[in-house]
Amino acid sequence: MAEKNILLVCNAGMSTSLLVSKMQKAAEKDDITVNIAATASSDIKNKLQDGNPDVMMLGPQVRYLQKKLDAEYDFPVEVINMQDYGLMNGENVLKTALKTIDEAAK
Repeated sequence: MAEKNILLVCNAGMSTSLLVSKMQKAAEKDDITVNIAATASSDIKNKLQDGNPDVMMLGPQVRYLQKKLDAEYDFPVEVINMQDYGLMNGENVLKTALKTIDEAAK
């Protein structure tokens, strides 16, 4: 199975860094190969110079960017569930990201 690329975006890139490690732990536990990165909303363009993710997950605090980013890019842009984000539930966020990637591939 090809490696999936997931990009998390929040205001400063700090809160999503913790979520990245929790998602990576969940992926390792389930033997899923993923590449998960986090960035600040102000740094999205620089981050995308390395290549596009399979899905961009927005922290609830930057959900207002979804329409703009959706129009700008040809990959899915999803807002992270507020409860999963607040609880830093890496497993649920990972599941949502993978489900979004699968649905976009259809």
